[in-house]
Amino acid sequence: MLEVGIKAPDFTLNDQNGNPHSLSDYRGKKVILYFYPKDQTAGCIKEACSFRDRMPQFTEKGAVILGISKDTSASHKNFEEKQQLPFTLLSDPDHQVLELYDVWVEKNMYGKKVKGTERSTYLIDENGIIAKAYQKVKPADHADNVLRDLA
Repeated sequence: MLEVGIKAPDFTLNDQNGNPHSLSDYRGKKVILYFYPKDQTAGCIKEACSFRDRMPQFTEKGAVILGISKDTSASHKNFEEKQQLPFTLLSDPDHQVLELYDVWVEKNMYGKKVKGTERSTYLIDENGIIAKAYQKVKPADHADNVLRDLA
């Protein structure tokens, strides 16, 4: 994980509609940058819907939500539509941003070591500084925890 207090690395990725987004586009807003393993999987649906259901509270606190996985923009579009997600999903198929944020890690899958996305979130302040880092989060209560930490 990247350290709290440092400037969040900037990046540009395409969203679920194929439009580019840079982290610097959101300067002046609080950003919840959450990394998740895969569209349409049980834990990822639970986490995304948890953020979706609390969207009014996040908006009220001046925060935007950006989800990132290695899935394609087309996969993200399907995920957005199926789950009625009101926030941006960014595609990182080459896992460059996943690596930049130290969430592309070695995992143990059925006894085999594989590389994959560790479910993690960064809360980034209006100046682009990492205010809080969440590692190995639990999908069910994660949105509540982030909401509690928003000043």
